[in-house]
Formats: sequence, C-alpha cells, structure tokens
Amino acid sequence: METLFQINGNESPIFMSLLAMAIATILSIVITKVYQLTFTGDRYSQNFVHTIIIMSVVVSVVMNVVSGNAGVAFGLFAVFSLIRFRSAVTDAKDIAYIFFGLSVGMTSGLYQFDLAIMLTFFASIIFYLLYKFEYGKGKDSQILKVTVPENLNHENLLDDVFEQFTISHALRQVETTNLGTMIMYTYAIRSKNAVNDKDLLDRIREKNANLKVSLTYMENQD
Repeated sequence: METLFQINGNESPIFMSLLAMAIATILSIVITKVYQLTFTGDRYSQNFVHTIIIMSVVVSVVMNVVSGNAGVAFGLFAVFSLIRFRSAVTDAKDIAYIFFGLSVGMTSGLYQFDLAIMLTFFASIIFYLLYKFEYGKGKDSQILKVTVPENLNHENLLDDVFEQFTISHALRQVETTNLGTMIMYTYAIRSKNAVNDKDLLDRIREKNANLKVSLTYMENQD
C-alpha cells in the first residue's frame, strides 16, 4: 500500500491527484456556498451548483494530465471548446462563478494548493462584499409610453421632466392613436436611483393633460 502513495520516499502522482481532487472539491463547495448566499436571480438551479463542483474536480485532473505536455494540453482544450451548456447562462455573475470554480480546479491540479486556497477565500470575500453593499446597483432600463393631445404634439414637451428624473432617455417611436386625435410617444429611459416611479408619472401627467402614461421595466429589478 505504501508503494501506491510513495515512490522513493516521495508522494506518488496518484496520491497528489487524489489530494488535488479533494482540495478542489472542498474549495468548490465553499464557492457554491457563497453563490447560494449571494444569489439574487429569478431562477435558482441546484444543477448549476453541482456543475461548479464537478467542473472544478474534473479540471483539477485535466491540469494534472496536461501539465508539462503542450501537445496534450492543446488537444484537450480543443475538445473542451466543443462543449456547450445545454441551458444558456443568462446571468453574467453565473459565468463569473463558473470561471471561479475552473480557476480553483486549475490551480489545485497544478498542486498550487496555497494559491487555490488564497484565491477561494479572497474572491469569496469580494463576491460577498459586492453583494452586501450592492455595489454598482442601478435601475433597469424602462419603456415609457406617453399619450398627448394632438395640439400638444411636441417632442421636447418632457425635456425638463427627463432632466429632473432620468439618467438617460431616447425617443424610440411616435404614433397616432384614437383616430389621429392623440399622439403616443415611446421612450427608452433609465430613472435615477432615488426617483419614485409614481412621482415621475404624476409629473408627466401634469404635462400631457392627465392622459394615459405607462412605465414598463425591460427586466425585473433585484
């Protein structure tokens, strides 16, 4: 049994590979715990969590195989380039967690255990702090539809409102409605963080003779 784990008094490749897989497994579990803690999307997937762990372990073995052999490395990564996710990853943060798990698997597979541990805890702290303090949070883009009487048909009617309530705005469509007696303007806007939607709508209604105004979020807010 000793010959399985030691060769000439040194750890054998089998022992080091098992150690790399064990460390990759433990660290990837830490990664998935952070992922579960900071998850803010619409659809949570247990399969995605399992995928991070499995990929980390598999990559640790792959890196052990390809280390020191450039030909094998290019061949294997060419094969991996053909692999596609069955379900599209729509959240950019999910992609970051995939690369996080892959990086830990790669460093573990190269026996850089101290670096793998340091990467896991340092990056986990960054992910958690970004989540905790909601760094970079802003309102999603919105579609604003405003109906105005034909006699108020003026594209600059709401300029002062947009300046007060929005970060950006752009006119997307102009169409007639109600047998041509009214004009509907469609804008793409981004409201300022402190803006209350009702205040924005009330201010617009003062401008458009209290006609219909609608505000639609292009994506759900977190």
